[in-house]
Amino acid sequence: MGEKENDKRPSFGQVVLSTLAAAIGVQSNRNRERDFKGGSIKTYVAAGIIFTAIFVITLVLVVKTVLSNMG
Repeated sequence: MGEKENDKRPSFGQVVLSTLAAAIGVQSNRNRERDFKGGSIKTYVAAGIIFTAIFVITLVLVVKTVLSNMG
């Protein structure tokens, strides 16, 4: 009567890793199934928005740094 491994909610680290894997397109089938069975859509949407914001801010900072060093 115990919970199966797949029925548990994903931890914070698993959500972060799943978000990163989804961003670059390399998610394993087992992890994808875990995410859809036990994860909350709100958690993954929030993680995706946060990741996207950090990614865009990083790109902007890199471009500004490169352009300022050009002369």
